Amino acid sequence: MANEQTPADERKANASQNSPDDAASPSNVRFMPPDFSISLAAKGGTDNLLLNPGNERLQSMRGFEDTYVDIIDYIVRITHRIWEEKDIGYIYDTYRHNSRVYDDYGLQYGSEKIVADTVHTINAFPDIRLFADEIIWAGDDVSGFHTSHRTVISGHNTGFSRYGPPTGKKVLLWCIANCVSLENEIFKEWVIYDTASLIHQLGFDLREMAREFGNQMESGADSEVAGEGERLPGQGKPAYLLPNSASGFDGFDVEEFIRRTYHNIWNRRMLNDVRRAYHQSLQFRGSTGRAFSGRGDYQSYVLSILAMFPDLALTIDDIYWMGNDDEGYLAAVRWSIAGSHRGNGIYGQPTGRQITMWGISQHRIVDGAIAAEWMLFNEFAVMQQIFRD
Repeated sequence: MANEQTPADERKANASQNSPDDAASPSNVRFMPPDFSISLAAKGGTDNLLLNPGNERLQSMRGFEDTYVDIIDYIVRITHRIWEEKDIGYIYDTYRHNSRVYDDYGLQYGSEKIVADTVHTINAFPDIRLFADEIIWAGDDVSGFHTSHRTVISGHNTGFSRYGPPTGKKVLLWCIANCVSLENEIFKEWVIYDTASLIHQLGFDLREMAREFGNQMESGADSEVAGEGERLPGQGKPAYLLPNSASGFDGFDVEEFIRRTYHNIWNRRMLNDVRRAYHQSLQFRGSTGRAFSGRGDYQSYVLSILAMFPDLALTIDDIYWMGNDDEGYLAAVRWSIAGSHRGNGIYGQPTGRQITMWGISQHRIVDGAIAAEWMLFNEFAVMQQIFRD
């Protein structure tokens, strides 16, 4: 078997003690690919993969259909088959019957709900295309494969969507889907669509749409009762995290770097750490069409969010990566934020309402600093929380 990707025996033993539903466990029980031999780039991109997926297994895929040679092949081809070839029923073979999918609208439970939502979306955009831009993976066929699939979605709105009648307009938007799969089935997924950008491109009033949807929130979902973020230890100061030189890690520690960077910038408000953690020529893409380059614009973006939500507290919910010091790293980070809308900004006058925000970021790390970042968060859901009556 070529290029067998197997964790060390001890790590695999630890992973095997977790049930599949615990596969989003701490990263120290997951296998992180040490290179890019199994990657979208190594396959020459999506088109080459679809035309010639190969027939030799590149890693252990216990329980997966024989046609798939590795986890990248699996993700790309099931996406293509379901969405572009419109074999929607293949969802029954590739999603567990009780799968859990978290999106802008909360938890979607069970494969039947996934089938229904897919039918609805393809009906609204019959010529939909999903172009795989990157897939970051980790794990194995014992604890579960973790994949962070970044795509560009295009299509024409010639059918009814949940936002209204057909507009005929072409849309182009980003999506990141983080999945956990085992034995040919996805059983957990966190998916972020750039919904705010989609609604804007369709020609609808984004704020009015957010108000309408916000007012339709289920009873209890808009409760004003909320706790305090854990950014501050009581009346104490938020910790300043220093590099953990005593960790005994040989080489660049991706997880330590990411956790330290997120905490110091977002929770301790040390915006000067951007200069340490990001390349001067940073390339950034974010929700609702945001795109800029350079550390200065990134600092301004972070400041604008902190100004609107001054008590904001950020938590990293999951992180995994692939790569090495010489070739660089690709990292996927799922995070969540709680804060109160107490400052002026793009969402208008402060409302005092507490919001929850979650998102997925992908980072390309070169020479110990972030050279590119893709950040998507549930902005339309945030606007629903703010603009509802």
